[in-house]
Amino acid sequence: MLLNLRRRWQRWRRSRPFWGGLFAILAGSWICVLPLAPLKIMLQQGVAGIPSVLMGIVMIVLGLTAWFSPPQRSLAGVLTTLIATAALVLSNLGGFLIGTLLGILGGGLMFAWQPHVARGARSAPKAESAAAAPSPPTPHHDPQGAQP
Repeated sequence: MLLNLRRRWQRWRRSRPFWGGLFAILAGSWICVLPLAPLKIMLQQGVAGIPSVLMGIVMIVLGLTAWFSPPQRSLAGVLTTLIATAALVLSNLGGFLIGTLLGILGGGLMFAWQPHVARGARSAPKAESAAAAPSPPTPHHDPQGAQP
């Protein structure tokens, strides 16, 4: 049973941009938690802490989006990278640079991830002849049109 559970976990993890989403969630958590302080300090900080919390929450949501909706990974990756870069200016140097670096790494991993291609499709022989017309591109399950 434990072996079956481990295989299911590995299959789930490999079928989506897991590490990119994890780094985005860690970056969002880091950026979001730093400005949270006791109420007395939060009142003194005022409106300056709101962008940090909002950017952190949005980065966490984008990381979860990459996990649970892999076709949206490119948009989530680009937005995560942009928000992590904006956090550098708007949020305590992006969580003292740690949140920004994790966010940029996570966004890049999400954007670069490609769906796994089955072994049978990868090694299928192509019968090409000089007289044959080029075949149209095969449909791909990625709605954004990325080819493996």
